[in-house]
Amino acid sequence: MAAADPIAPKIGQQPGPQTPPAHWPSAYPQGYAVVDVETTGLARDDRIISAAVYQLDAQGEVQDHWYTLVNPQRDPGPVWIHGLTSSVLADAPLFPDIVPELSKRLEDRVLVAHNAMFDWSMIAREYARAAATAPVRQRLCTIALSKELGLPLPNHKLESLASHYGVVQQRAHHALDDARVLAEAFRPSLRRAARENLRLPLLTCQPLTEWSDTPAPRQHPTTSSYRPTTWRPSRKRPACPYPNPGRYEEGGRLVQGMRVAFSGDTSVDRELLEDRAIEAGLHVATSVSRLTSLLVTNDPDARTSKTAKAASFGTVVIDEAAFMQLLQDVAPAPASG
Repeated sequence: MAAADPIAPKIGQQPGPQTPPAHWPSAYPQGYAVVDVETTGLARDDRIISAAVYQLDAQGEVQDHWYTLVNPQRDPGPVWIHGLTSSVLADAPLFPDIVPELSKRLEDRVLVAHNAMFDWSMIAREYARAAATAPVRQRLCTIALSKELGLPLPNHKLESLASHYGVVQQRAHHALDDARVLAEAFRPSLRRAARENLRLPLLTCQPLTEWSDTPAPRQHPTTSSYRPTTWRPSRKRPACPYPNPGRYEEGGRLVQGMRVAFSGDTSVDRELLEDRAIEAGLHVATSVSRLTSLLVTNDPDARTSKTAKAASFGTVVIDEAAFMQLLQDVAPAPASG
């Protein structure tokens, strides 16, 4: 079932703690599944088009790897990023066809991914569509682990983590190579965490048991609903060092100092999304005011206080995918004086 691919994965000895510490923490997991998926987009109804899994033992040694294409039965999305066209995917198996093999590689292991919330969300949704349950109970995000280790990274991109450990990437945005790179980078991070007897930032995975491709009915505002929890305690955001340059003009560039607010569920973990905005020089606001430039929400029709205020103030509302694109080209703050 695994698709043939010209990439020949090689795991080499990379900089970092390669020898496991003599006293390995007994509470650490017994095995890991390093996962990467390529998708048609970031939204709730987007689909997986390729998946790769590297199986690692308790101390990070590679045991096996697997890769497959997946026919999403729809437009493949940003081909310029992942390179997978409709013709390439036409003869690929459907997701229900790969469930047995994928489940065998995930079972009894902690799912590891770079921005694990996204990969887990996509996998859980695909399993639900296939009327199956993903055999994953815990996940570990390598971004969260890098933060906990205090790695001196310029940003939270996979390429930065790979560069820190001297891992060479052959083909970015290819699930098999991204999973290989992450497996190589995760091993020294795991062993450093073990040496320091660090508590791993493990999160519980809540499988989806039902799925509908139609919009979900609105809940009553007083009805409680599930929200992903975070292992990290609430924190105070750093003050934005740039003055507010004014409101955002639709179709233009974001400028450092502009205020952005978030509403509703996001594919990327909310804390990480806020971190990326702060790193770009934006002011993350907890509410919407006349000074707010953008409201980021994947559900603009939801009747929330933030969407109502955005409408009354004329604040531009965009979805998460569009915001991620804008973050790639934030203009520097105007020079003072």
